[in-house]
Amino acid sequence: MSTTNGSGIKMAVMAGVMALCVALPVFGQTAAPATGLGQAWPNAADVSASPNWHVYVFRLNGIEYIQINDRNGIVHAAIATAGGTSIVLPMGTDAQHVTTDETDAASKPASAQTIYKDAATSIAATQSHGMTRFEVTLLCQDPYNCGAGIQ
Repeated sequence: MSTTNGSGIKMAVMAGVMALCVALPVFGQTAAPATGLGQAWPNAADVSASPNWHVYVFRLNGIEYIQINDRNGIVHAAIATAGGTSIVLPMGTDAQHVTTDETDAASKPASAQTIYKDAATSIAATQSHGMTRFEVTLLCQDPYNCGAGIQ
């Protein structure tokens, strides 16, 4: 009879260990995963300041991802920003034509059209010679006030 009780305990322990292993990835997530990044028509609000572009913002674990699509849904570029810095993501037809400026740039061409602006980031588009250039300007230089500080 002790063999049967020992087997039951082993089974219960194994079931508990398996349940814990399955649950661990859920405990590690700090926010709901962003969805739709890279898609033509993501399930996100269009926050563009221009009728010529669609801009979508995704947030995950303190990083803000900004995707720029044209009116036909073609992805042109995507940028990630966090704590007063930004990087260009390798996606979109104009990813190689994105510049990032860590300070407020007054040198934007007169033809530049602001397509997105929030408290920390501004993005302007300039079209010339059949291509589009995007200039990302970080408006907030203090990482604490830009959302990367300890809260």
